[in-house]
Amino acid sequence: MSSKEKPTLGGTRIKTRKRNIAAPLDPAAFSDAVVLIYLDNAGDLELVAKSIESSDLNFSRYGDIFFEVVFIGGRTQTGSVKSDEGERHPYSIIDCEPKREAILPSVVYIQKILRRRPFLIKNLENVTRRFLQSLELFEENERKKLAIFTALAFSQKLSGLPVETVFQPLLKDNLVAKGIVLSFVTDFFNEYLVENSLDDLIAILRRGKMEDKLLDFLPPTKRTTESFAEHFTKAGLSALVEYNEKKIFEVKLKEIKAVLTSQVTEEINVDEVIETVKQQVKDAKLPEIEVVRVIWDGIMDAVQWSGKNQQQNANAVLRQVKTWAPLLNTFCSSGKMEMELMYKVQMQCYEDAKLMKVFPEVVRSLYELDVLAEDTILHWYRKGSNPKGRQTFVKGLEPFVNWLEEAEEEE
Repeated sequence: MSSKEKPTLGGTRIKTRKRNIAAPLDPAAFSDAVVLIYLDNAGDLELVAKSIESSDLNFSRYGDIFFEVVFIGGRTQTGSVKSDEGERHPYSIIDCEPKREAILPSVVYIQKILRRRPFLIKNLENVTRRFLQSLELFEENERKKLAIFTALAFSQKLSGLPVETVFQPLLKDNLVAKGIVLSFVTDFFNEYLVENSLDDLIAILRRGKMEDKLLDFLPPTKRTTESFAEHFTKAGLSALVEYNEKKIFEVKLKEIKAVLTSQVTEEINVDEVIETVKQQVKDAKLPEIEVVRVIWDGIMDAVQWSGKNQQQNANAVLRQVKTWAPLLNTFCSSGKMEMELMYKVQMQCYEDAKLMKVFPEVVRSLYELDVLAEDTILHWYRKGSNPKGRQTFVKGLEPFVNWLEEAEEEE
């Protein structure tokens, strides 16, 4: 046999690049197919869910269209919430009665679909946001159905639907100005509270970053605490009104405290600070008892603490008390207010370990600066009702009280 190599064909092999051939988009056919499933099963959502589960429809591509069919019975026209040409079914959420028992099965149905196809949650979010941003295009009765559905979705903890998807799109200026948003959230609140507590509702509002912005749901011309209270009281939501008033009150207190702490830290003239606090209290309509509490907090928040050095901390507190005694004196205008200040000092010294031993010195300083009267101190000593640290503080204050009583006997 010959040892010569056999001849081979020479040349370069040309590699052809394979192209991804995209299937043509056909949203109309997808919509019609889903509608047909509804019609074939006469709107029985249990059977519809089973048929959807066994179908080979391209949900990953047409997820938004699927939820359009669920909500309004067919594919929407571009820039509208009305059905496009093509098949439509009469079993959508919009076609239901505006009652929870009629709409709840649709929520349960969607939950089943999402468990099998969790990627569809983004599509539900997209469609929900789009419809809420277009509420003015729906009839009033249809908006009520959407509000009930949304409330039930959160009440039933519909898989993964973000709260901000609901509340943020609602705050479009034109929707708010027309009162559409106020009507929607009123229906939403009432429906949600059927099976949930006010605390649950507040938790949802907090997640949606609306807890402190409830007045934003009202049209600008009616955006007052009084209008809020009137509307939601008539709607049977007096608990929400009380919560909002409390929240507004807390915000006002924080604002006053922040301004006061800033002025104290900057060592603004005492008389100027007194006038500022007076004006803030007048504008906020705060009760005297809260004013005394917030003034003490503001003064103490401005103290420059010195780590664990007890004596330096005690000296810092006493200097602060001496400097701002005129401010305290201005608002401790009665025995009741003086007693409230005593309790406030007691609580701070109890809660802050570095101040436990300072209580007697602070009380004595407040007495010498004419902020606390002798009768107030003796009443607290003999009949004080706050038990927090009382035994320790009474013992620490005993020498000073004995001195007061002896001075009283001599007189």
